[in-house]
This record gives sequence, C-alpha cells and structure tokens, in this order.
Amino acid sequence: MIKRNQATISKFIIHKVGNKFNSATNIFSENVITFDEESYELMKPFLLKPFGNVTESFRFNHHANIELNELNNYSAQIFEDGATFVDVSKHIVNHLFEQSNSAQIKIGDVIIALFEDIEYKEVKTQAIGIFKIENKINFFQTFMENDSLDVFVQKGISTKKLDKGCLIINSTDAEGKVVLSVDTNNYDAQYWLNNFLNVKYADDNNQHTQNYIEMCKDFSEEIIKEDFGVHEKSKFLAKTVDFFKENESVNINDFKETIFSENEEFKPLFDDYKKQFEAVNNVLVRNQFAVSDIVLKKQKQKIKTEIKLDTNIQIKLDVDAPDAASEYLEKGYDEEKKMKFYKVYFNEED
Repeated sequence: MIKRNQATISKFIIHKVGNKFNSATNIFSENVITFDEESYELMKPFLLKPFGNVTESFRFNHHANIELNELNNYSAQIFEDGATFVDVSKHIVNHLFEQSNSAQIKIGDVIIALFEDIEYKEVKTQAIGIFKIENKINFFQTFMENDSLDVFVQKGISTKKLDKGCLIINSTDAEGKVVLSVDTNNYDAQYWLNNFLNVKYADDNNQHTQNYIEMCKDFSEEIIKEDFGVHEKSKFLAKTVDFFKENESVNINDFKETIFSENEEFKPLFDDYKKQFEAVNNVLVRNQFAVSDIVLKKQKQKIKTEIKLDTNIQIKLDVDAPDAASEYLEKGYDEEKKMKFYKVYFNEED
C-alpha cells in the first residue's frame, strides 16, 4: 500500500503502443507534458488511487540474471538520471510492443510518469508509473453553431477506472525493487505481469496470508462443499477467519487441530489439497507465518457464506460468528415432504 497525500508528478509523457500482430505501430511523443492545474488535479488521483488498497507486491524476475530484466534496468536508469526519462520511456513502450504476440492484445495510450514523495512503508521516495489505457468511453461535447447549441460524440479516457498500471517504487529489499500492479482488464495475465513486467510475488507476510486464505477458500469450494455440503463449507470458512483474527501467526498444525477438531477426516484431505494447490498455482504455501491484518480484512470481504436454496430462499451466515452455524442452524430431512430442510433458532428478528 502507498500513501499519495504529498505525492507530486515531476515528469509525465504519453506514447501510443501498437500491436505487431496486426501491424499497428508505436507513436512516440518527444516532450514531457506540462499540466494546467485542472488537468493535474484530475490526473494524479486517477493514476495513484488504485494502488491505495493494493496489499500484494512483486519483485522483478529473470530466469538467468535479474540484471537482464528490462523494466528493472529501465527504472534504474530513470531513478539515477532523470534526464534520461524521455528516451527510456520510449524503450519501455518498445518493450511493451514486443509482448503483443496475438490479435487479442489491445493497442492503446501508454502513460509514463515519475512521482516524487510517494510514501511506502512510512518512507517518502520516488516511483515510476507505467499505465496502459486500453478502453476509451464515448461522451457528448456541445458546441455553438448558427446561434444554437449542437452536440457531437467524442471518445476519451474515463477518470473512474485504470485499465492497467504498475508502480515501480524506488525502494529495495533483499528481493529487489518493490513493484505494485493493477489490471482491471485481465484478459491475458501472461501479457502484463509475466511477459512485460516479468515479476514474481514477494516472499512476505502479505503474500503468505493471501496464499493461505486463497487455498482455504478453494478447499472449501472444491472439497468441503462437494463432499459435505454448503453448511460445512460456511462453517469451515467462518472458523478459518476466526483463527486468523485470534492469532498473530499461523502454524499449519495448530490450524488443523483447531479447525478440524470435530472433523478429523478433513485433515488428510487438507494436506493433499495443499500439495495440489501449490502445484497448480506454482506457489509455496508456508506452514508458519505472521498474519497480515490488512490482507485478512481485504480477503474477508470476498468470502461468500450464503446458502442458496432451490426454493428461492437464501441463508446468509456471518463469517465473523464461527459458532453460530453449529449452535443455531440444523439440517435435516422431512420424510413426508421428501425434502431437505434447515431449522434456524433465534430470539428476536429485525
């Protein structure tokens, strides 16, 4: 996560990237843009706001030598010598162009900006932003003609959504420079993250927490729901969230002992699924790590604990109340109606 309160844009340029698959070529600007006040006040939050809630970070990657990673080198050049900004920005666009290996890759405007006083982990530093605008919206423009106002349609960039973007922070840890990324048009994940940026997930507590919770969500959907039903799935997810809330760190053995205390048969299923999840997603799910509260809060909002019935009735369980499903919800079968049922206990209703 970053803070942008005191951030400023010191350099800004726009190019167009083509697609070599359909012979669309790049178009380059030769000079940086000087903003008027109104444009600047719109542009800065448009570029930086999407990164305010980003919890996962990346580091540059290369199969042979990290110094051969193009974006790692280009960002280093700009951080070391701001006078290279325009020339290096063209190299960045050319590198992006080389990744357009199918007609599916969209052409678009590429914004490259140098930010000052970005706050990352309570330290103010520089950051390089690379943003690709793939979709433009229609809007009406009015004009005066023959003493009457008329209207015509123009295409422009919406200030409400950023298609693709990354921030390369001038902050280095043991794994390298910090990279943040957003992609709301995720039609080809290989294109942006793997081919263009060539990054890998950072080995930190944010990522460890996210990997573990994602694994638990998938386990609940693919194993528990399929074999034991939606009720058990919801109970498992609620207990998982509660365990993360109550513990500063996660140990996988403690987790299994606590969560599966009433369902011992789940333990080997969980162990087998962990191996499968790691292989399919090419990640390492740590057996012990410190819990990231920021990631937990974000992931909790994505957890679905609704029981949808074919009688157009839904039962929504509170993920923050792990014992409620066990104590106040019973499942049974009515022989007379030949239907399953849920019995819900309560004192008052709103």
